[in-house]
Amino acid sequence: MNVIISDTKELLGQQAAEHAALLIRQAIHQRGTANIIIATGPSQNEVLASLVRAADIHWPAVTAFHLDEYIGMPITHPASFRLYLWEQFVRCLPLPLRACHYICGEQDPRQECARVGQIICEHPIDVALVGIGENGHMAFNDPPADFEVTEPYIVVQLDERCRLQQVNEGHFASLDDVPTQAISMSIHQVLASRAIVASVPDRRKAEAVRDSIENPLDPRYPSTCLQKHEQAYIYLDVDSASLLSRDAVR
Repeated sequence: MNVIISDTKELLGQQAAEHAALLIRQAIHQRGTANIIIATGPSQNEVLASLVRAADIHWPAVTAFHLDEYIGMPITHPASFRLYLWEQFVRCLPLPLRACHYICGEQDPRQECARVGQIICEHPIDVALVGIGENGHMAFNDPPADFEVTEPYIVVQLDERCRLQQVNEGHFASLDDVPTQAISMSIHQVLASRAIVASVPDRRKAEAVRDSIENPLDPRYPSTCLQKHEQAYIYLDVDSASLLSRDAVR
């Protein structure tokens, strides 16, 4: 993995966005279109704020997918990832996307997995913007993650630490309010991207960052999956990198 450490969360977001923008421009130049994955959540705020301002991206040539959505949650709910994607990215672009394929958690989840899975199989991903959860999850693949399943989207159970993160980030009033199931992009599908840009700020992510980088590949630490990808770039700030050993930083 390629590890880049920035002095601040804001600089992390800017550098990750600049890298993603370069990859998007290259894909459009080479193939006429670009297919991207957009993560949601507080760790992506600075990245997306910079990306929507990136110059010289022809957004009408770009097709976007997102990673996950709670089962049974309407888009009007403040914690909806579809709502976040619309508010923080889609509506902020200077020109409309070619398409944005949202996951609808209100549909039959198995049918929805099949529907959006078929679409993404027709759109090889050029760059995936992702984060890492406090429990090391990638998308909503909580530990122990399934490294073998090949379906693009799957139904997953959310563990308590993951659900507590959602409460602590202010998305829900209590643990009982957090759904226990979600539709998530699979590890296999994330790794199918030509390049992966992971943005992971904040001290609360330091343990997960250390486990992802310094442990061997292990489903108990889902984000170790990034070690399998030759074009995976992890953007950290000094807080999220604070538990890394010197050897890992080098």
